[in-house]
Amino acid sequence: MIDLFTYDFMQRSLLAAAMVGGLCSVIGVFVVLRGLAFVGAGTAHAAFAGVALGYLMGWPPLLLAIIFGLATVWITGWVEEKGRMKLDVSIGILYTTTMALAILFIGLMKTYNAEVYGYLFGSVLSVTSEELRTIAGLSILVLGLILLFSKELYFIAFDQEMAEASGVPARKIFFLLLTLVALTVVISLKTVGAILVFAMILIPASTAYQLTHSLRTLTIYSILIGISTSVSGVLISAIWDIPSGPAIVLLATSIFFLAILFSPKRERRVVPAA
Repeated sequence: MIDLFTYDFMQRSLLAAAMVGGLCSVIGVFVVLRGLAFVGAGTAHAAFAGVALGYLMGWPPLLLAIIFGLATVWITGWVEEKGRMKLDVSIGILYTTTMALAILFIGLMKTYNAEVYGYLFGSVLSVTSEELRTIAGLSILVLGLILLFSKELYFIAFDQEMAEASGVPARKIFFLLLTLVALTVVISLKTVGAILVFAMILIPASTAYQLTHSLRTLTIYSILIGISTSVSGVLISAIWDIPSGPAIVLLATSIFFLAILFSPKRERRVVPAA
């Protein structure tokens, strides 16, 4: 097993998994508190449509993934802001539309392209040096914005109306949060895939939520869980020769159910006296 760490592809995979796991866990805290889980799912499929179009046309797939992802969350936020449709309804429409586009783009390809399906199901073991640098650069950007606007992001995650009444530019911060979710999804596509990426945004934060009442501790626990499950999932994937995305998500899910069992928040049932 130690020999695995001597291979360049494994070193790149572990670094990518650690960065993606940590980033998804941080943004996941705001997603869980604000109730934006479905937005992550819709954005993932929109970004995958961008990847498929990129390979079809010979354009940069990651750039198109960013464009499709940002367009999806911005349109969703705009529709919800105008009060014309609830957030979950608009993202559901865009979710199915972009997935239909992805299927169409794949169907128009004349030959089978394994790289496209790598973005759909996850292929962290094939991450290149260039992709690793891109993941690192975008991760630094997203984390920097989170640190810069952390107070405002936490505020709107708890109560957006109260934040707006207190003078916080709540709508702008909300659109910033949607943008950060979209960028996080794009960063994570190659690691866990479009189908499973929103699980890595949702599960570590949801697991941490079971273990603490402190917001600071919630964020720390979420990061630790996200990084450890991502790295461990990659190792399991390499040792047992199974897909990396499912390995990471199933491991994270197992820890989530353990957290529920031992959660200090679990209600104690009191047996009524006879």
